[in-house]
Amino acid sequence: MNRGLLLRFENLVQLRGACGQLRALSSRKVCGAQWKPVQSSPHPVGSLLLHPQLWPKERLISASLSQCRYLATKEETKKKKKKIALTRGEVEIKQMMTVEELAQAMGKDIDHIYEALLYTDINLDSVEPDSVLQEDHIKMIVQKSGMKYKSAKLKEEKERKNTDAVKRQVVNCSFWLFLPPADPAVLTPRPPVVTILGHVDHGKTTLLDSLRKTQVASMEAGGITQHIGAFLVHMPSGEKITFLDTPGHAAFSAMRARGTNVTDIVILVVAAEDGVMQQTIESIEHAKNAGVPLVLAINKCDKPEADPERVKKELLAYDVVCEEFGGDVQAVNISALKGENLMVLAEATVALAEMLELKADATGLVEGTVIESRKDKGKGPLTTAIIQRGTLRKGCVLVAGKTWAKVRFLFDENGKAMDAASPGIPVEIMGWKEAPSAGDEILEVESEQRAQEVVAWRTYVEQQEKLKKDIEVIEAKQKEHRLEYKKKQEKLAHLTWRQRKAVLYKANKHLMFSRPKERTEMDENTLSLVVKGDVDGSLEAILNILDSYDCEDECKLDIVYFGLGDISENDISLAEAFNGVIFGFSVKANESIKKLADKKGIKIKLHNIIYKLVDDLKDELNCRLPSTVVDTTIGEASVLDTFSVTVGKNKIPVAGCRVHKGLLDRKMKFKLIRNRDVIWKGCLSSLKHHKDDVQVIKTGMDCGLSLDKNLEFNIGDEIICYEEKEVQQTTSWDPGF
Repeated sequence: MNRGLLLRFENLVQLRGACGQLRALSSRKVCGAQWKPVQSSPHPVGSLLLHPQLWPKERLISASLSQCRYLATKEETKKKKKKIALTRGEVEIKQMMTVEELAQAMGKDIDHIYEALLYTDINLDSVEPDSVLQEDHIKMIVQKSGMKYKSAKLKEEKERKNTDAVKRQVVNCSFWLFLPPADPAVLTPRPPVVTILGHVDHGKTTLLDSLRKTQVASMEAGGITQHIGAFLVHMPSGEKITFLDTPGHAAFSAMRARGTNVTDIVILVVAAEDGVMQQTIESIEHAKNAGVPLVLAINKCDKPEADPERVKKELLAYDVVCEEFGGDVQAVNISALKGENLMVLAEATVALAEMLELKADATGLVEGTVIESRKDKGKGPLTTAIIQRGTLRKGCVLVAGKTWAKVRFLFDENGKAMDAASPGIPVEIMGWKEAPSAGDEILEVESEQRAQEVVAWRTYVEQQEKLKKDIEVIEAKQKEHRLEYKKKQEKLAHLTWRQRKAVLYKANKHLMFSRPKERTEMDENTLSLVVKGDVDGSLEAILNILDSYDCEDECKLDIVYFGLGDISENDISLAEAFNGVIFGFSVKANESIKKLADKKGIKIKLHNIIYKLVDDLKDELNCRLPSTVVDTTIGEASVLDTFSVTVGKNKIPVAGCRVHKGLLDRKMKFKLIRNRDVIWKGCLSSLKHHKDDVQVIKTGMDCGLSLDKNLEFNIGDEIICYEEKEVQQTTSWDPGF
């Protein structure tokens, strides 16, 4: 007892779980005292050897009581057990697991997964924490880690109910659950929808101006139409005609196709002096594909070089046969600028519309088509639409694409408010949550809740289609990697598995500690774009042009963002993050935005004419291309004789030459050409005329020269004096116009 006081906490043995707690306490040190196990104890408990000199009695009692309280806390023990995730060597795996998900399932860090991947055919440079792993790779990683795997129970996903909105059907079949056809008494005549098509600058908008008594053409940028417009024209006879004016420029092919899909009649405008052009042929194809009848308007017949008969004959090659040649296409010679024969053209259009007996159901839910969409600062997203069925009024709930609207206001083409829009009438709709895409189908639904259901379903379908495409891409890449892996294995087939493992490990060892890093700087040879447009159709045309870019090997083109509306601060931030350029078509940037862009060094390119935008884009691409060095020949000379001179102990070859073109300048660079092959490039060590050192030898003069390298000359060799100049490369991309 003089050596120390031995305290035993045998009364604590009766507590459940005390043994484990005391073992944990065996490593604790308190003021120099240490828990030690006593071998003679019948129970595996700890004993404490305390020195009386160090421990007063009161302190000893309080310490022992505190230890007792600690051991008696059962809830804390349970919490600790919950924190420890015991895998027991078995891992639940499933298809399409990412690196991060597998690491969590195994209770390992991501580096462990990367290390295991060294033994596979996967390229670690392309692996991110969110990269999806193949199932056999997942199994291999688990096995390499000394664990077993089991497949996770698949959750049966309930098949989602189709909540999409569809058009009212007019087919009555016993085995189709379609609505019966509309009562003929309900059908009322509607204005014909007429699309004006033709080549650029053939007078389409001028024709429409003359019919509407407006001046649209004079206000258009560059004198060409770059938007699709819908207008209602009241004829003197009382009839109404809805005209769609489409662009004729090559960039707006999709816009022209969209016009023919919602039209009843196509007026094909051809200039009498130009005849059939590229967009004329394309317009004919659009009309044929849509199954729409044609009326031929031969414009500019007032010009002396006009030849309407030549136009009619040229159209025969494209199956457009005029009535005078035994066909069914009405041809009218007009002058849109002077207003000649416009009423004849209008009467021909009305007569054709009467033959078609155009009628529509103005009752029930509304159906229509988006012709164009844009964003207005005060009104928000706006759409120009053609109503095809029903009557549109304020308060109607509409769905188009993946957005919906509760109609707040209706406007005509002049911006005047409307109370209702019946079939065949063009209308501008205000109240959309987001701007729909041009060409989207407009359907009326019963309530806002129903509209949200439709949008949610369409978004879900789009996500599923995208997921399906992503899986196909992943499987294709996995197949490619498997083939590469198989080739590697075939090369190592003669080795034992241990040797093969060692070779693979050494080959991939340098990748063990390297992780794919996030790209911090954009490649200098990449042009990042932020594209803004005023309307959806123009933006679509620009994106279609960019899709035709096929010179990725010269300079990569990266579209960071595209959208509608004026340039905003978000566009500046995006362009700054990606070191990009902002291109705007028929949009504006206020002074504060311009100052912010100048401060951050961001270029803003604003254009109203599409081909000027494309030219500016090509200039930006050219700036990203590295410059090339071009040799410009200054003079040429022929070697007439060879000899050598002694300088010190060395013999230096000298060529006796005569300049027959240009001049030789000693400051410039020279080439030695023999049998049309360049065998030397460099500078001259000396240039002499007779015995005098000179700087320049002109045409017709003889000279002697030696090179900065000892090369033997042959009679007949050519000496070329040239200058190296850096020339900026130009992109080989051809957008097609």
